[in-house]
Amino acid sequence: MDAYAARLVDDAGQAGVELGAARFDDDDWAAKLELLIATPVAVVSFTFGCPEPEVIDRLHDVGSEVWATVTGPGEARFAVDAGADALVVQGAEAGGHRASFRDDPAEDVAGGIGLLSLLQLVRAQADLPLVATGGIATGAAIAAVLAAGAAAAQLGTVFLGCPEAGTATVYRQALAGHAPTAMTRAFTGRLARGIRNQFLDRYSAAAPVAYPEVHHLTAPLRQAGRAAGDPGLVNLWAGQTYELGRQLPAGQLVRALAEETRAALQQAQERLGPPADAAAEEGTRAPSAPE
Repeated sequence: MDAYAARLVDDAGQAGVELGAARFDDDDWAAKLELLIATPVAVVSFTFGCPEPEVIDRLHDVGSEVWATVTGPGEARFAVDAGADALVVQGAEAGGHRASFRDDPAEDVAGGIGLLSLLQLVRAQADLPLVATGGIATGAAIAAVLAAGAAAAQLGTVFLGCPEAGTATVYRQALAGHAPTAMTRAFTGRLARGIRNQFLDRYSAAAPVAYPEVHHLTAPLRQAGRAAGDPGLVNLWAGQTYELGRQLPAGQLVRALAEETRAALQQAQERLGPPADAAAEEGTRAPSAPE
């Protein structure tokens, strides 16, 4: 960690800030859990791991469903055995942090499993509702994951351009560009997908597997980048299809996506043609007598 911090000192000096203290914390896990027990909600969704069965039982006892985000078949099996009610299936195309239970450096090279492949693998062994997420930006993509067995689709990056979103100006400008995305630990110490920029390209290879320590270390730099409008210092989280985003009010965007989904499913049905039994019946029907 000290070696990585030393690499960032010059950037911090140029930005006029000091690096943050690289520290570990559990983000008040116990306090958040007790709050959810005291004031129940309909759904509690987990990422970066699945809670133990005892925790899930406590949430079930107060009437909450438990959803777990998974990035592979093994994680899906674990979540099913723990008592999860639904699985959020995150493909490698997704923007932001990978939800993997264990942040494995081997995934830096392997890259993870794409959403359609992962849906098929998880569907084959998990008889639970699946919520598909990762690179979904159009109604056609929603239709595709529904056809692949998902009960719903979860979209993220596509909403960053909505006027209601608290997306920083420098971030919005990057979303309007065409730079590729890449996986990195440079900003937080945990693998995440973002739009390539100077910081990502310069420091990804050197960044340690250390979350949230690196997150706290680089926080002042990222804040300075947003304030100064410097895209080279900001974590520009985005999925692989971010270029398909639309700057529409959120409600209007949801309605447009729903209409596109229905149209895509209808077109797919038309391409398939009538069911086999209907086609057979049509083929054996006696021709009409001439008038």
